[in-house]
Amino acid sequence: MVGRIILGLLITAVGFHMVWKTEAYLSFFGRSTFAEQHLGFEGGSRLFYKLIGVALCFLGVFIATNILQGMVISVFGPMFSSLE
Repeated sequence: MVGRIILGLLITAVGFHMVWKTEAYLSFFGRSTFAEQHLGFEGGSRLFYKLIGVALCFLGVFIATNILQGMVISVFGPMFSSLE
């Protein structure tokens, strides 16, 4: 239980850092060709890194509060109910 909370907070912190210091991640990892093409404007890589950071924040909170398991079961559970 404590390990899950620590892991969730760590993932949330990394996501927050990605949103806060996007320029550092952009200079470290470089521009994403996919993001530049599909987000439709110059600087799409910055938005891409921010979106990844926000997703990590949500994922970290879901892991820390143990909501992720219920969400996965509710979304994917009906697909596997016929296997029983």
